[in-house]
Amino acid sequence: MIDYIKGQIVELTPTELVLDNNGIGYSILVSLQTFEALQGKTQAQVFIHHYIREDEELYFGFAGKDERELFRLLLSVSGVGVASARMMLSSLTNDEIRQAIIGEDVNKIKSVKGIGLKGAQRIVLELKDKVVKGEGAASGELFRSNGSAIMEEATTALVMLGFTKANIGKVLPNILKEMPDAKVEDLIKAALKKL
Repeated sequence: MIDYIKGQIVELTPTELVLDNNGIGYSILVSLQTFEALQGKTQAQVFIHHYIREDEELYFGFAGKDERELFRLLLSVSGVGVASARMMLSSLTNDEIRQAIIGEDVNKIKSVKGIGLKGAQRIVLELKDKVVKGEGAASGELFRSNGSAIMEEATTALVMLGFTKANIGKVLPNILKEMPDAKVEDLIKAALKKL
């Protein structure tokens, strides 16, 4: 299995990347998110999802592992194919997708071209618990967006006190929204009241 391909960017469009690695040109399908991350670069390392069906073989490339993990998580939903998953990653950021799933924001998911009401509801239904548990995120990416060090420290302390990461993941982000300037001890105290 190929984890990543590193090489020289030969061609880059909003949907495709040609990457030269030791004289072999790999045609790699990308999302708009990855396209924006690679613009202006001459060298790149893209994380690969190798898609094989009896009649086609495709490489999907991502600028970061986090995006690839979210892509794979979206593919686990029945009815979501590679085209729909790539369209979601082109239309919304990784965090917007996760927040829409956790917040059950069906309208935001439905706003993506090719995803209807039933598809959006299925994505929320099948992925909400998984996203809360941290699936579909590269390790270390889950709490990186806001107050990451404080969030990680509070999570570690609460786990040591005997609480599960799943329950902590449901409570801490909401507390941090209510108290954005909270210190670690404030987060832990507030979480203990809600857990």
